[in-house]
Amino acid sequence: MKKILVACGAGIATSTVVNQHIQQLLKEHGIQADLEQIRIAEAKSKQHGADLLISTTILPTTYDIPAIVATSYITGIGKAATDQKVLDALKD
Repeated sequence: MKKILVACGAGIATSTVVNQHIQQLLKEHGIQADLEQIRIAEAKSKQHGADLLISTTILPTTYDIPAIVATSYITGIGKAATDQKVLDALKD
């Protein structure tokens, strides 16, 4: 089971949209994961034990896990490329 942090500025609005998209993407590819919506400010402290950080905002720092800026899920531009980055990051 993978653990994915889904972050936005407040951990409520855009992360909810992205969370729903990621859930559908993972379901389509048979990947089981626990998704947690967080504020980007929490990402550094919550990264331990997680496999991936997906953010709708600019990353304020570097992380010990793969981090993907997923504004394409909000704008609709480049969603397929972001989907592939997510899938690649979750490969064992």
